[in-house]
Amino acid sequence: MIAISVGNFRFRAVWEETKAPATCAAFRKILPFENRLIQARWSGEAAWIPMGDYDLGVDRENVTAHPSAGEILFHPAGISETEILFVYGHASFASTAGPLAGNHFLTITEGAENLGALGEKVLWEGAQPIRFEIGA
Repeated sequence: MIAISVGNFRFRAVWEETKAPATCAAFRKILPFENRLIQARWSGEAAWIPMGDYDLGVDRENVTAHPSAGEILFHPAGISETEILFVYGHASFASTAGPLAGNHFLTITEGAENLGALGEKVLWEGAQPIRFEIGA
């Protein structure tokens, strides 16, 4: 399990190890990971963590362009910058370059009932601090 805090919201997620083993292993190595979560501009009901040209050293695996609420994707640099997409509702992953697909590597299993409220907070109040850490 992984614990995720976004402002006052708390979530727990499972690793998608069988479908995205390289992404899970690489992300686990950089934990705890802290950044800011901002409203996605082209992807619908999702927020994102822009990571510039950061290289996690993974390729595409378990990719999706149409994630569901509670799915967390990692997108390696290439067509667009490196980023993490945190989906809180209906989403279609995209950027100024057009449609994107990201590695679905985490799925929220606890706290999902607060995803809509998190989305409203990010949309109306702006960037929120986010922290990923190993959780029991």
